[in-house]
Amino acid sequence: MHIGVPREVKSDEYRVALTPAGADELVRRGHTVTVETGGGAGSGFADTDYATVGAELGDAAACWAAELVLKVKEPQPEEFACLREDLVLFTYLHLAANAPVADALVTSGTTSVAYETVEDQRGRLPLLAPMSEIAGRLAVQAGAHHLEAPHGGRGILLGGVAGVAPAEVVVIGGGQVGINAARIALGMQAHVTILDVDLNRLRELELVLGGRVDLIYSTRLAIAELIRAAHMVVGAVLIPGALAPRLIARDQLGEMRPGSVIVDVAVDQGGCIETTRPTTHSDPVFTIDEVVHYCVANMPGAVPVTSTRALANATLPYVIALADMGLDDALAARPELVPGLTTRAGTIVNAAVAEALAG
Repeated sequence: MHIGVPREVKSDEYRVALTPAGADELVRRGHTVTVETGGGAGSGFADTDYATVGAELGDAAACWAAELVLKVKEPQPEEFACLREDLVLFTYLHLAANAPVADALVTSGTTSVAYETVEDQRGRLPLLAPMSEIAGRLAVQAGAHHLEAPHGGRGILLGGVAGVAPAEVVVIGGGQVGINAARIALGMQAHVTILDVDLNRLRELELVLGGRVDLIYSTRLAIAELIRAAHMVVGAVLIPGALAPRLIARDQLGEMRPGSVIVDVAVDQGGCIETTRPTTHSDPVFTIDEVVHYCVANMPGAVPVTSTRALANATLPYVIALADMGLDDALAARPELVPGLTTRAGTIVNAAVAEALAG
């Protein structure tokens, strides 16, 4: 099979969908791999690293001409013309909050498989997990930075010092993003509260985090009470394929501390804060009612040397299955891929995505 890896063109996106090690595995299995010239540079891979293992180097058109195209982020408007009926696209899509991309995929007839909805038998999301881990850790780093007064924040040191209380960090959602955010906040000696609607998950977190955080069953009233005292709020809510629920309304911002920071990691799925809108690493924050919002839609793109390797480690087994077997046989052999199938033959086939877009 011919596999193409175009360079990412989304603003401030430095990751690449395939490492030289992954290209080597595919070439050894008899596949043709074309990587766009310069595509791996942002992740620390030179063109020669790919060429040495037998991958071809080409322009964007040569990569998009492949049967299977691997990307990190959803196609951008300038890439819509590259979509076509006989193409399988494997990437993050987040279509519930991105109707124009959904329309382009449907109109072109492209078959797409979304990383974020690939789901194993235990309900885990193996291709979303590594980026969720990174985003959760980055969320607290970014939030701590923007709590500093020169960056628009309240002027709070997350861990405090002897005689001065630490910052209050509230994490809404106890999944991979939430637990990783909590770990970093704890490491910076903040006081941390996690909210979740899954009592079993809260019990797991109690064991994993050793009682070092407050674990609260999530209701809108509990959220409203906690954000009033919070210095940082991390939105870490996920419903696979669907829009994130809006858990903090615009009129609640006025009840928060001036200079507090919201980091909405759910921005890819529309955000769990009413005032969320996507931002970029070049222009990451905006302020509403004296509350700083950090809503970068590709947070792991800031650490591509780490995040590219973490993503490629997770995706490679599925890439090999798609390349070796073709789509239909790969879906049969790796049932985890079935919920990832998002568009096919001009139709949105993932029920959660279809419902979100219809609403």
